[in-house]
Amino acid sequence: MPEQYQVMGSTAASISESIEAGVRRGDWVWGDALPAIRVLADELHVSPATVSKAYADLRQRGIVETSGRRGTRIRARPPIAGSRADLRLPVPSGACDLSSGDPDVRLLPALGPHLRAVSDAMGSPSGYAAAEAIPELMEAARLRLAADGVPVGDAAMSVTSGTLDAIERLLTTHLRPGDAVAVEDPGWANLLDLIAALGLTPVPVPMDDEGPLPDRLLGAVLAGARAAIITTRAQNPTGAAVTAERAAALREVLAIRPEVLLIEDDHAAELSGVPLHCLGGVTHSWAFVRSASKPFGPDLRIAVLAGDEATIARVAGRMRIGTGWVSTVLQRLLLRLWQDDDVATQVVTAGKSYDRRRDALRDALTARGVKAYGTTGINLWVRTPDETRLITALRDAGYAVAPGSLFRVDAPPGVRITVSSLDDDLIEPLATVVAAAAYPPGVSIVGR
Repeated sequence: MPEQYQVMGSTAASISESIEAGVRRGDWVWGDALPAIRVLADELHVSPATVSKAYADLRQRGIVETSGRRGTRIRARPPIAGSRADLRLPVPSGACDLSSGDPDVRLLPALGPHLRAVSDAMGSPSGYAAAEAIPELMEAARLRLAADGVPVGDAAMSVTSGTLDAIERLLTTHLRPGDAVAVEDPGWANLLDLIAALGLTPVPVPMDDEGPLPDRLLGAVLAGARAAIITTRAQNPTGAAVTAERAAALREVLAIRPEVLLIEDDHAAELSGVPLHCLGGVTHSWAFVRSASKPFGPDLRIAVLAGDEATIARVAGRMRIGTGWVSTVLQRLLLRLWQDDDVATQVVTAGKSYDRRRDALRDALTARGVKAYGTTGINLWVRTPDETRLITALRDAGYAVAPGSLFRVDAPPGVRITVSSLDDDLIEPLATVVAAAAYPPGVSIVGR
């Protein structure tokens, strides 16, 4: 327990509230171990069952996690706000920030002129009666997705406030706390946080450069996973992209359990640089999500959603009784960006820039005997037996990267390096530092 922090309470609810308050204030931080159940029970003069129930409540809400012999510990980025609740490692002044996962702001299209044009074209403001997915955007989205092989012929369409918003609505309308979800491992940190916050159980599916391993996905669905979330390309953090052969194998697995909810995440979309191999339609309930944030900027919090009629109707219905709708201004802005040839050229140029820098860093690391994963997107995943050693060495050399523990369930240690802020002249020096620190002295890198 953190020094000088005293857990209070005589009931499971009050004990849980006391620990949550400590996390909110920053008295408990990422990785801190909670007291053993019997130890805390003795201190509070309550039964071990009471403490166990408090811990179970915290675990179900994603504030703590059970780590085997390491006991119960505070999760990274627990879903509560506080003065020190953002547990992302601070970037030292003057360091090159390769930790964010954000696109290169220098390559994003300027939204101002397009916003002004949208405002001028809209005329009088829209009212509540017009609060829905605008038909022009849905038709444009249908054409774009169909061109990439998404089975939208008989599919329903909608729009959400980004990928994570879509996934949360899909999971909450299909699953209940305690249900199992097959997730990529390593996988998207925000998604793992969301699953924990919803009280769902992640079932890790290992990855290679071609996406999730089919036999491990099979094991997950046969073991009872009620949903599977798969990134089609530019997977975060590994850069994996589902190939045609892998897609066929994954479809065969999913066909065995057609009751599984399939969610496909195409967050990088136009930036991906490789063909899309969609899995949608093989299960009764499916959804394909394409976000605008990576190609056009994180401020554009909008994603288009396609899927079977019942699944999309549930999402739209849940939105109607919550936030209501995605701003028609944002919808028309995305439509305008899609229709602008100059913007399309700018996005293609950005994708090629990411490809060049990512491939150059991967090749430089390979030449130095370090295996780095990343065939698409803006991230590389570097394996290492000691994340802390590598992160510290890079920070000392002026580079900030993301710790792999944010992205892992059972996967071996590693770090994520985002190339968005990596200029060409820094690639070789960075590779040299990574190669020197990725494996400590005396540890062989052969066959890692």
